[in-house]
Amino acid sequence: MGPLVPEIIGNELNFIVAFLIGIAFGFILEQAGFSTSKKLVGLFYGYDFTVLRVFFTAGITAMLGVIALNHFGLLDVSLIYINPTFLWSAIIGGAIMGLGFVIGGYCPGTSVAGAAIGKIDAMFFILGSAVGVLIFAEGYPVFEGLYKSADWGNVRAFDSLGISQSLFAFLLTFIAVFAFWVTTIIEQKVNGKPNPEFKSKPLYASLAILAILMGLTAFIMPDRKESMMNKINDTGFVKSYTMNSMDSDELAFRLMYDDNKLRIWDLRLKKDYDKLSLPGSHNITMQNLFDNATSKLLYIEGKINIFIAEDELLSKKAGVLASELGLNNVYYLKGGMNEFYSSILNFKCPVLNPNEKLSDTDRFRAEACNAVPQLIKDYKKKHSADSEGNKKSKRALGGC
Repeated sequence: MGPLVPEIIGNELNFIVAFLIGIAFGFILEQAGFSTSKKLVGLFYGYDFTVLRVFFTAGITAMLGVIALNHFGLLDVSLIYINPTFLWSAIIGGAIMGLGFVIGGYCPGTSVAGAAIGKIDAMFFILGSAVGVLIFAEGYPVFEGLYKSADWGNVRAFDSLGISQSLFAFLLTFIAVFAFWVTTIIEQKVNGKPNPEFKSKPLYASLAILAILMGLTAFIMPDRKESMMNKINDTGFVKSYTMNSMDSDELAFRLMYDDNKLRIWDLRLKKDYDKLSLPGSHNITMQNLFDNATSKLLYIEGKINIFIAEDELLSKKAGVLASELGLNNVYYLKGGMNEFYSSILNFKCPVLNPNEKLSDTDRFRAEACNAVPQLIKDYKKKHSADSEGNKKSKRALGGC
């Protein structure tokens, strides 16, 4: 199941839904004729392109569905595992599977559907697949070099092509419609007669136009993360955005009096954060705001989330992003950490005449410039002790 956000489907229900989807998938395969080897190999001989149509339709539907769910924040794409691409093993593996497909008449999924309804050839195909898996598993030390050669990493097709996700989705939809049209012509030539399933030309022309229009929807549903990042990278938009701010004095006051409602999100570089981290703060990046683990902490009720960075603009960018993602009670540090350093941590009492008195602000800052550094020091000592304890108590995995 896809990682829905927030947890609309729990782990237990996930298994039940996956089981039901599996049954539906098998039923559709069988009803589409994929349990019959003659229909499947028709793709290679040119007399039946049902396989191409079904798989293209499934791929386009899944692709546009993922784009839509991601755009509306119902699917956390960052949690979806992308198989790494090893170029040469993909090419050789694809050739072996294609050869097995045309000889045996099945692919791994359709062979199970065929075996389920009693097809003996499908059962032998499954047996052959099991033998092939066993040979690869036992001979993995021999095949490993080839298997891992030309490692492209966890790439996506549109990234490899250097185009946007929306453009790729539209192009793939257009290619699918074009392939449907071309394969229909090929079927007519090979079979010597029109396919009776495609008698209503206006109907299928309308479906083709509808498919292309659906492909165009990818342009109005851009990748959620990408569109959000583009929005907050617009300095004018961020500066004009109305949201709560917290100045250095209020932050220092809340730290000194141990405000348990305060949750600090620090966007500075890790080396700067390790050098000086405010009590109870979390070191994150902008990208972490899209992560499920960070979201769980952000959405705890009754907390005040304040975003801090070296300068005010970056602090506000993070706050704006969090607000746009639907988070309430968000603040940014006015003036950033640069202001916090100058007005609190490095505060110097003004030189006064004998008759002058410190203002309330200066009096507070004089107290804070001693209290806050001590709190930072105590937090760092406690944090280091906790980290060391976690390392010592960590159980080694594996073994007997």
